[in-house]
Amino acid sequence: MADKHISSLVVDALGDQASDQNTIVACFYFDFAARKEQSPTDMLGSLLKQIVNGLAGTPGEVVETYYKHKKVTGGRRPRLSEIQTMLQTVSTSQRVFICVDALDECAAEHRQVVLRSLRGILEKSPGVRLFLTGRSYIRGEVQSILGEAATFMEINPNKDDIVTYILAKLEEDTNKDAMSAGLRADILEKVPTMVSEMYV
Repeated sequence: MADKHISSLVVDALGDQASDQNTIVACFYFDFAARKEQSPTDMLGSLLKQIVNGLAGTPGEVVETYYKHKKVTGGRRPRLSEIQTMLQTVSTSQRVFICVDALDECAAEHRQVVLRSLRGILEKSPGVRLFLTGRSYIRGEVQSILGEAATFMEINPNKDDIVTYILAKLEEDTNKDAMSAGLRADILEKVPTMVSEMYV
């Protein structure tokens, strides 16, 4: 929950900057419950679509690849390598921020493919910047693939911060009578402890 909130803040801040600059922001949110449907091809395809939508016109290479696959019986999706190449092409003359949230929730068999694809994009497109979030146990994997391109920042919420966040959310509740004082006290006592332990 905490990393998704942080990602939202980062994406909002980048979006505000992008509106004043020649910049595109593309995001992908991994979800543990949907990990079987979130393949590397789906993830990179989503990023490509967002970046192309932010351009003044669709690059010829993207159009050509699309029509090439459309000619195949029933239509066929581009391969992962083709999507990676198109991403490199569309981001060579453009400043692009790619935000990937909850990388730890990406299926283990897909995570290295995703990271290698992102590294390939970084190597060919100097205007691309990555922002990744995930739990600390994948740090070694990220570092081994992205190498010096990766800088790490560890974020560990403390109980006071969590209580402040929960209080702010409770104040936004439009039906305050639905919660008893006892339930409110239980939430403020138990949730901060559980969240803090998750991120130790």
